[in-house]
Amino acid sequence: MSKINYGLENKVVLITGGSSGIGLALALELLKQNASVIICGRKEENLARAASILGDSGRLTTIKAHIAKEEDVTAMFGQIEEQFGRLDILINNVGMNLITPSIPDTSLVQWSKIIDTNLNGTYLCSRGAAKIMKKQNSGKIVSISSIAGRKATPAMGVYGIAKAGMEMLTKVLAAEMAQFNVQVNAVAPAMVRTEFSEPFWGNEDIYKSIIKNIPAGRIAETKDIIDPVLFMASEGSSFITGQTLVVDGGSTII
Repeated sequence: MSKINYGLENKVVLITGGSSGIGLALALELLKQNASVIICGRKEENLARAASILGDSGRLTTIKAHIAKEEDVTAMFGQIEEQFGRLDILINNVGMNLITPSIPDTSLVQWSKIIDTNLNGTYLCSRGAAKIMKKQNSGKIVSISSIAGRKATPAMGVYGIAKAGMEMLTKVLAAEMAQFNVQVNAVAPAMVRTEFSEPFWGNEDIYKSIIKNIPAGRIAETKDIIDPVLFMASEGSSFITGQTLVVDGGSTII
């Protein structure tokens, strides 16, 4: 548990992809901070597993939704408005990657799958949240980006393009929503030790090649991402908007 109280008691928080990895860790911490937490995911069994881990606090809601499908996203935000009457915080956490060849050799199927989930899904959820937050004249949107959106990385080209798009979406939406007291920011980690990234850190040779370019000498753990995200979701960031906080152990400074 974080040693910092972020003042998120009774806040209504939606975490996309909250059934595993960074999203699950964030959900656990937000429940400990006494927020009302909604997690969404594509598979009922993954949501059920996450609910068993997160416990029966009475403050957890699970919603089955595919964030790249407009009808699912529309229904999800409709349910949130009906059940809670508001949405204080959206954390765009869903991400997926495929090891891809060079751009000339990438198929449209590979491109579309990665862009749909990482960028189109973030757009749809941010749009849905922004409509609610605009009416209530308050809110926070925090997206999980990646340093892959800032430096060309072999086998992660399309993923990086999607994350770069997410960061520009963050800036544009921040400019549009500032007048409604809604702050829109992103957090861009280096590689985080999750099931999602295991194909990279699980291979000893690849892992060694990764950490030699990180001054901190390791990849990030999920706990390294929690506090930056919760800070951006808290009142402490009320005069910060359109920004991306890089959490990378120094890898982008060398």
